[in-house]
Amino acid sequence: MDGDAAGFGALQSRLQHRFAQPRLLQRALTHRSFSSEHNERLEFLGDAVLGLAVSSMLFEQLGSLAEGDLSRVRANLVKQDTLHQLAVELGLPDLLRLGEGEARSGGHRRPSILADALEAVIGAVHLDAGYAVAETVVQRLFRDVKITPGMQAAAKDPKTELQEWLQARKMKLPVYRVAGVLGAAHKQTFDIECDVPELGVSERGIGSSRRAGEQAAAAAMLLALKARMK
Repeated sequence: MDGDAAGFGALQSRLQHRFAQPRLLQRALTHRSFSSEHNERLEFLGDAVLGLAVSSMLFEQLGSLAEGDLSRVRANLVKQDTLHQLAVELGLPDLLRLGEGEARSGGHRRPSILADALEAVIGAVHLDAGYAVAETVVQRLFRDVKITPGMQAAAKDPKTELQEWLQARKMKLPVYRVAGVLGAAHKQTFDIECDVPELGVSERGIGSSRRAGEQAAAAAMLLALKARMK
């Protein structure tokens, strides 16, 4: 396996998972600015695995909360700030593989890149050993995070608010897709499209990361939907 073998070995020890396919872990830590074999597909998978694992954890620990409140607690746990902190604690900044421009601009410390890398690592564990092992890794990651019903009182982010707005009306969840990526690798902006197929409505949002673009698109969709209801 290329790269810092000792660093990758230490990371596997912290994860308490030894990869049967080490290249999955290498790819999880590879930013698109470094190689065409980057971590975005693993990030997509890891996002879904993380969401399910955290949902199961909250279902067991916070049995008295209603669905909407559980969604808000989950949003707090999987938001960029939380994932960034967990990535730092795992030592991911020292292991990221970045292109020269991204590295010079401080990409190793950028919260969006670190949060995405953590999701990619979770996706890599899932592909390497299955969901049960990935779920255990997620539980260990959040072991020291204090989870309380009061977390649901935090302000809703646009994606969570849009999801709840649609669910309250018995509609399917929105669909997000990357419509375009602009700029150099170390200073990209993401053009994200948010679709609500049942209503035939589509809105766009721009952000410095895919995650930020999705939030912007969700905010635009909420404004459009609320305007229609007036």
